[in-house]
Amino acid sequence: MIEQMHRLAEYLSYDFVRYALIVGVLIALCSALFGVILVLKRLSFIGDGLSHVAFGALAIAAVLDLTDRMWLVLPVTVLCAVLLLKTGQHAGLKGDAAIAVISVGALAVGYLVMDAFSASANVAGDVCSSLFGSFSILTLSGAEVWLCVILSVVVIGLFLLLYHRIFAVTFDEDFAHATGLRASLYNLFVAVITAVIIVLAMNLVGSLLISALIVFPALSAMRVCRSFRSVVVCSAVLSVLCAAGGILLSLLLSSPVGPTVVGVDMVAFAVFWIVGTVKNA
Repeated sequence: MIEQMHRLAEYLSYDFVRYALIVGVLIALCSALFGVILVLKRLSFIGDGLSHVAFGALAIAAVLDLTDRMWLVLPVTVLCAVLLLKTGQHAGLKGDAAIAVISVGALAVGYLVMDAFSASANVAGDVCSSLFGSFSILTLSGAEVWLCVILSVVVIGLFLLLYHRIFAVTFDEDFAHATGLRASLYNLFVAVITAVIIVLAMNLVGSLLISALIVFPALSAMRVCRSFRSVVVCSAVLSVLCAAGGILLSLLLSSPVGPTVVGVDMVAFAVFWIVGTVKNA
């Protein structure tokens, strides 16, 4: 134990580890805040769908050899978030069907593009890293960290500023609309912010595991908390602790960062499930 503490202290002396912790904690915090809303509105699957879209955009950006892939991946994912919301509301293709069509299609196109045009000799390895995460979060540049910090501050600030309106739309959309709130506008806002969070989270856990950051903390908090405010606070704190703990644990075990963070979230969910069961017995 003492040796491991010394190793952690040594790791924390490196800038790349501190960068990874800052980005991981901010992504986890943003994911938890909006994860509660998505779970309560039964839209948690949209995170998984948009993560597949982000993978497809990332594949195209990689083939085009773009220096900063964020400038392609982010607008494409945001656009698809808007399309998913509009399609689910107005077209014959509704809800989970629309998400399935767009997400599976984007995933298939992304893999085909990488397989056909990638100059890499290890396409399967590149795809696996994109889907399940890699150690890329440990190689972040200062500019990438600052971009994540700025976007995270904007996301958190908007959540706090619009907290009461988001609360109203989440629990009773019809009543919110009747009181003058533009419920559709706030639903669009949630979808766009979710897309931003997913793009930010790809470096942390990979596109297939992003929905875990959105779902697990929210579900864990709902097992022991009863009010919306307490669920949001508990989910945020738990998500931050799991992200930081998962990153540090992955360094000690030399394991992939993304799956390790998700594994810690799963353990926390199991603990909260047991506590909630005992509490409600």
